[in-house]
Amino acid sequence: MNYPKVASQLIKMLGGKDNIKALAHCATRLRLAINDESLINEKGIDDLEGVKGQFKVAGQYQIIFGSGIVNQVYTQMTKLTGIDEMSTKEVASAGAEKQNIIQQAVKGLSDIFVPIIPAIVAGGLLMGIFNLLVAPGLFIDGQSLVEANPGLADLAAMINTFANAPFVYLPILIAFSASKKFGGNPYLGAALGMLMVHPDLLNGWGFGGAAVAGDIPVWNILGFEIQKVGYQGSVLPVLVAAFILAKVENGLRKFIPSVLDNLLTPLLALFITGVLTFTIVGPFTRDLGFLLGDGLSWLYDSAGFIGGAVFGFIYAPFVITGMHHSFIAIEIQLLADIAVTGGTFIFPIAAMSNIAQGGAALAVGFTTKDIKMKGIAMPSGVTALLGITEPALFGVNLKLRYPFIAAICAAAAASAFITLFNVKASALGAAGLPGIISIRQGDVTPYVIGMAISFASAFVLTIILGKRADAKNKKQAKVMQQATA
Repeated sequence: MNYPKVASQLIKMLGGKDNIKALAHCATRLRLAINDESLINEKGIDDLEGVKGQFKVAGQYQIIFGSGIVNQVYTQMTKLTGIDEMSTKEVASAGAEKQNIIQQAVKGLSDIFVPIIPAIVAGGLLMGIFNLLVAPGLFIDGQSLVEANPGLADLAAMINTFANAPFVYLPILIAFSASKKFGGNPYLGAALGMLMVHPDLLNGWGFGGAAVAGDIPVWNILGFEIQKVGYQGSVLPVLVAAFILAKVENGLRKFIPSVLDNLLTPLLALFITGVLTFTIVGPFTRDLGFLLGDGLSWLYDSAGFIGGAVFGFIYAPFVITGMHHSFIAIEIQLLADIAVTGGTFIFPIAAMSNIAQGGAALAVGFTTKDIKMKGIAMPSGVTALLGITEPALFGVNLKLRYPFIAAICAAAAASAFITLFNVKASALGAAGLPGIISIRQGDVTPYVIGMAISFASAFVLTIILGKRADAKNKKQAKVMQQATA
């Protein structure tokens, strides 16, 4: 491949170097912030050598080249444009300026939760392994592996402790990440998170029972009572508290002399935010979080398979906008209160959607005669089955439209089916074929059937719609040929 030529042609199709506001790359994609997207020649870029797909998301314009190739194209583009080397975060920040307030809020949530996902996934998968060990009759009739092999009991107990740790101390992870996002000191944020799960406080998971019994401990300060309740597993209270901490910290620095900054700023910021958290912010947002989780659970449980179908139908469009990252906060809240909620219903539906996108992409790969499209559709379809849909979604399904339509219809059907059986996940993980390990005991069979429905429906419907699209294109071509004859 002639990389200088490809880079030169790409710059021209992007509207010239003056139209490129920011430029970076990740493992497989060029990431750009464009001043005027109307100047982009998308058809020309699509036909450019090496290009495997393109899409717009979160204010960015991204072009898929693949590993190795993208580095070479990026190097040549920086030479031709004179743009200094930038990070993907800098491009994301430049692109965010073009987003509306809702998109910015969703991106903010994504920036906070994406860095801590590995910890949550690790805990979730460990929880799945624990479930395999203690699930009755999963491998041995009438017995769990632990019951059949008592020597595994302590191993199961150890794994359960490891699995619970990220959820028990979740406020520390969130407070660290959120404080960093909001412009505060992340270590001061971590201290706030530690304060919210301090062992001297009533464990947050015991709040409901203590409230019913009227046995909630309090601090009595000058006749004013403040509840001594922790926020284990909480999300919304920590987010708001971290935001307040960052604002208080930065506000204090405007008034406190620099010589006293390291002494007074952390002291006052943590104390002020701590008082506000336990008196106003915590109680209010905790109740609001419970209402949100209860509301979604009520909708899922009450609307039955119709509610599941609607959620499955709209999940992929949420992925396109990036708003699916906001579901992480709700899922974590559902899992934190698993004794009441039974787990998260969002994860299984996300898996149905991902499987459908993978099935649709594979159907394109098997039927298309376009070698370039086949080379994109096959691997991206397999990746989607494993839980990563962006390559299939943006590189194949949305590009051709009909596979996307087939996929969301298939996701709706499969989601309706698993909703009938109230399938839920007891942990987070990869929402796809590997997600079996995260599914609640007793729900594995309908989950697997749901995946089969999702894949088969998407595959068959894509082939049907593809033939219809081909027939339509041939008819249009024939009409145009007769018109010009």
